[in-house]
Order: sequence, then C-alpha cells, then structure tokens
Amino acid sequence: MMHRSGHADAARATRVRIVAGRAVRLGLGVLLLPAASAAQVERHSPSLDDGRRTALVTAAERASPAVVSITVTSRQRISPRTPWELLFVPRGASRTVREFGTGFLIRPDGVILTNQHVVAGGGQIAVTLADGTEFPATLDGADPIADIAVLRVRGASSLPTVQLGRSADLMVGEWVVALGNPYAYLLGNTEPTVTAGVVSATGRNILPSEEQAGLYLDMIQTDAAINPGNSGGPLCNALGEVVGVNSSILTSSGGSIGLGFAIPIERALRVAEDILANGSVRRAWTGLDVAAANSAEDWRRTDGVPVTAIAPGGPAAKAGIRVRDVLLRAGARPLRNHLDWESVKLDLKVGQVVQVQVRSPGSPSVRTVALVSGDLPTLTAERVTVLRDLQLVTVTPGIQSERGLQSDQGALIVRIAPRTSEATRLREGDVILGVDRRRVASANDVGALLSELRPGETFRIWIERSGQIAYSDLTNR
Repeated sequence: MMHRSGHADAARATRVRIVAGRAVRLGLGVLLLPAASAAQVERHSPSLDDGRRTALVTAAERASPAVVSITVTSRQRISPRTPWELLFVPRGASRTVREFGTGFLIRPDGVILTNQHVVAGGGQIAVTLADGTEFPATLDGADPIADIAVLRVRGASSLPTVQLGRSADLMVGEWVVALGNPYAYLLGNTEPTVTAGVVSATGRNILPSEEQAGLYLDMIQTDAAINPGNSGGPLCNALGEVVGVNSSILTSSGGSIGLGFAIPIERALRVAEDILANGSVRRAWTGLDVAAANSAEDWRRTDGVPVTAIAPGGPAAKAGIRVRDVLLRAGARPLRNHLDWESVKLDLKVGQVVQVQVRSPGSPSVRTVALVSGDLPTLTAERVTVLRDLQLVTVTPGIQSERGLQSDQGALIVRIAPRTSEATRLREGDVILGVDRRRVASANDVGALLSELRPGETFRIWIERSGQIAYSDLTNR
C-alpha cells in the first residue's frame, strides 16, 4: 500500500517542463499543454548550447574531420589445418583478407599517422575521410618497435589536420576523447566513433602477452572505450589536441573493459619525422644488456638495474660502464627495473648524450657517466639468409614439458652456427616467440615473417630464454 507521502514525493520529484504541443508527465497523470508561440519558447527556454555543448563536444568536433578509416586488403595463403581441409583445399589456395584500423592526418598534403600493426603484412591500403571521400594510400615507412607507421595520400592537398598537443603535462584524472573506427565492417557510415574517459595513469609499461608480441612502454592509460579497429586513432585532450595514438587494450572478452593505452604523441612524431626524412628509423644503440625481471615483485624494485653484458667497444664500454654495475638514473628518469631502461632506449636518438648514474658492486658511492648512443649494429642480407637456415622445431606439448618452457608455442632453436649466434645474439635453446609484433606459432612462421622484411628495415626477434622474455634488435641491410 502506497502512503500519501509517496504520491507527494513522486509529484515533487517529477518536474513540469513546458514543451510546445507535447504531452508532459506530471506525477501519475499526463497533462496536454497547448502549443506555445516561438517567442515564448525563445524567451523561457535556455539555449541548447549552454546545456549541451561541453568541452568534449568541441574537442570531438575539432578532431573528427582529420580522422581516417584505414582498410588493408591482402591475399593470404590458406594452410590446411585438418585432414578434411587437406582433401578439399587446393594446393596454393588463397583468400582475400581485409583488416581495418584508424589513422589521422598530420599534414594537409596527405601524411597520415597510424599504428605499424595496422598495416603489417602489406597489401593495398585505402583511407576514407569522415565525409566519405576515399583515397588510395602508400606506406612511407614503419617502425614496429614503437608501433608507428606513416601513410601518404598522393596528390592530395588542403586536407583537414589534427591539432597536436603534448602528453608530457597530462594530469591523471583529466578528460580525454578517443576517436576511431571500431568494427568498421559492421558500421554503415564513415564518421569516427567518439568515446570519452579520463587519463587513468601515465608511464605505463606493458609486457608481451599471448595477444601481442612486443613491449609497449611509457603508455598513456585511459578508460575511454577502445575496441578493435580503434588502433591508430587519436587520443585527444579536452581542447581537441592529439596527445596520443590509440594502440592497445587489455581485455578478456575482445572488447573494451576500461583498460586502453595510447602511445605518447611526442614519441610518435619523432618516429614519423625520422621516417619522412630518411625512409626508416635510426635505432639508437647503447651497447649493454640489463637483467630482466623474474617476477612481478622485481618490477617494483627501486634499487636500480643490474648490467649483465657489455659489447666490446660499444657506447657503454666507452663510457666506463662494466658488467655488474647498477644503473640508477638516466637523465631525470629513475631506473626501477628493466622496463624503465627500455623506455629510455626507445626515445634515444643516435648520437644523443644521456647522463647515467651508476653504482659499482661493493661501492656505496654513485658516479655519473656520459653515454653517447651509437647506431645499431647491422645484420647483412647474407646473415639474414643464414638466419632463415637455423635449425628450428615447432614447440609441442612434449617439447614444452621436456625443456621446461613457459611458452606453449613458438620455434625452438636446436642448432645455430657460431657466427650467426655472434651476429644475432641468439643461442641454442632459445624459443623464437615473435618477429616485431607478430606471433610465431611454428618453425615455418619464422622464415615466412623474415621473407617480408624490406632492405634497411630494423626488426625485433622476441625469444624465451631460461624462462625470461628477451629480444634481439637487428637490421636487414
């Protein structure tokens, strides 16, 4: 039984709004009001802009015209996986595959920034503007280590561009807007999807996983919904300025669960400028290896990063750094674990000087050395051919158990020539897990992925060694 006070509360809770010619709910009844004149509506109704036009609306309006949908069309060979497919799939059969992503225009002559993994594997590239205009595009260059690629629309001019901001001064909790092209094949128009959230954290490091083979370092974390197809789209602040490139999500369902990550725009632009100027990225080399983390507890340590190897004659050796030294700080950045050191290396330019604080074993004193980064040693095309001739076997449950491997897939190195091992820093017993950001499921995958490398392209081979994830950076010359 409802008491009178309930009726009164309900009536008070329901406000009467005068709307011309419309039924308005009042308490438990409906009152049909007469149509008001246009003058009355104008005089008594607040402006829509005052109540609905927020900073996020303006930010989306500023960025949307320069956001493009990317479609990559390629032919992929069909590999029979079952005896049934062996019977009915013709030898050499292939199929057309379309993959989708997002990018954004940074120059009016058609230069587009996106993720490398959006265009990995080649194929024909088409970009579609928010107004539906479609252009063929070419790949100017890509850096899989930073996961940045540069596309170009030929013959274009006066195209809309984004406003570029800064990620360095982002505040945790401030509003951001993510724009992208999620599930492009299911949507019927070309305008970008807009989602809003806050900056959840900055400086996030993401380790390789089953879903992706590469590291993501110093990322911007946001709870703005990012879904498949959003990769390569802009993350904007409340002013509509691009502060990051949407790149990855952590998910158990395939969709957004509020854990999205973006590459800082400063890093993306540095990579893009290198590609536009040189056609590729010159990767800086420090000439030292550091100890990787063995557990989650190791990632939280604050006592520096131990040096495990020094390349003879390399930049670290010239700076006086030795094996078993502990790196405490690089420039203004404290080094808590190996991921912090990886972040420093990723943003180093060739020839750049970084001041590194070092503590030697058994010594309480700290010294500062000037480390001048060099060019990454190159791997010749001949050695790449040797690399393809490695003796590899596909990891099976039996091999995983016998060798005590953490990974249940990949290519185990069972034999490697000494000169190839010296050139690549790979060893017998290593398990190749990926090339750049593409997973290796079998021994055959290694040769297939290496065959796609272009001359001068820098690539990263991910391995499992002694239960830890490691990598080797190489350049195909």
